[in-house]
Amino acid sequence: MNAYDFDDTIYKGDSSLHFFLFYVKRKPGLIRYLPKVLSILRDYHKEKIVFDDIINQFGHIFEEHFQNMTEDFDAVVKEFWDKNEKRIKPFYKEIQKEDDLIITASPNFMAQEICRRLGIKHCLGTEFDVKTGKFIRGCFREKKIDFFLEAFPDGQIDDFYTDSMNDKFLFPYAKRVFLVKGNEITQIK
Repeated sequence: MNAYDFDDTIYKGDSSLHFFLFYVKRKPGLIRYLPKVLSILRDYHKEKIVFDDIINQFGHIFEEHFQNMTEDFDAVVKEFWDKNEKRIKPFYKEIQKEDDLIITASPNFMAQEICRRLGIKHCLGTEFDVKTGKFIRGCFREKKIDFFLEAFPDGQIDDFYTDSMNDKFLFPYAKRVFLVKGNEITQIK
């Protein structure tokens, strides 16, 4: 099995930020949260934030928004991927295998749709309930190990691709590790 982080690894950019910007066009009032979103993303990449920080800063906003939502959110997610599926990096399709795994900090409602489109059977992402707007469990840093071992208790990763040392916790589970920067791929283990 090969495993891949998603954002900035096989997807060009940060899909959660892109989704937020896409969604703000529908709900312009959400633009007021952009500075906070950017701050959290910066802190995430610098390893200065934990899942509880995200919940404390945004949990009530998501809950209120999703509980009052009148539109079909699945349709919104599909529309987002209609416009952004082209951001999947070409190298992925060249090396894709039947048993690939995507393991991402992005919310599961986003990750599952793009994985379905790409024919990726195994997809693990931050657990989020779109009916209640509640984050259930974050899939990032050392928590990715929990997600991985729950889904694949005896699993071994052949090749693991990531853009970030935030994923260093999965390195021991992989035979080989590749760091992806743009379109450049470097084996680091």
